[in-house]
Amino acid sequence: MSEDFDKAMDELQASVIEDARKIYSEKVIERWLNPKYMGEMENPQGYGKVTGTCGDTVQIFLRADNNKIIDARFITDGCATTIAAGCMACELAMGKPLKEAFKITKDIILEELGGLPEESIHCALLASDTLKAALNDYIQSKNDPWRKLYKKHEGDGKMRGLV
Repeated sequence: MSEDFDKAMDELQASVIEDARKIYSEKVIERWLNPKYMGEMENPQGYGKVTGTCGDTVQIFLRADNNKIIDARFITDGCATTIAAGCMACELAMGKPLKEAFKITKDIILEELGGLPEESIHCALLASDTLKAALNDYIQSKNDPWRKLYKKHEGDGKMRGLV
């Protein structure tokens, strides 16, 4: 019985991926199935959390050195296109100076992904907006020497209490 169930699940998964390939580019499929930059980051220097109009939430975590992004990670509760867009936002930000990372827009993410269907374009905007929120948080942290005495509340990213 278990073998039959596993076979049925494998066939279903293959069918879903085959259908997705009819709608999305290979870049979207690859980042959806193998999101290289997905995962939380301990003690990020920059953090952004944005909920889109569709209800998906993306969180982006950044580390920088000499005003250049050296690590970027994201998590989301969203769909395949939100995963792909979040991954692409982090991928594009890696190694870039902060000024250049601020130029990563919805349109650049869409172009790099090979486009998205009209109903999924907002996912690229969500990823871009979240990246900008994380970049702004990083810049604010560098301008606030007292910030080092505080830590982010794990649930909402807001600054709470002394460390």
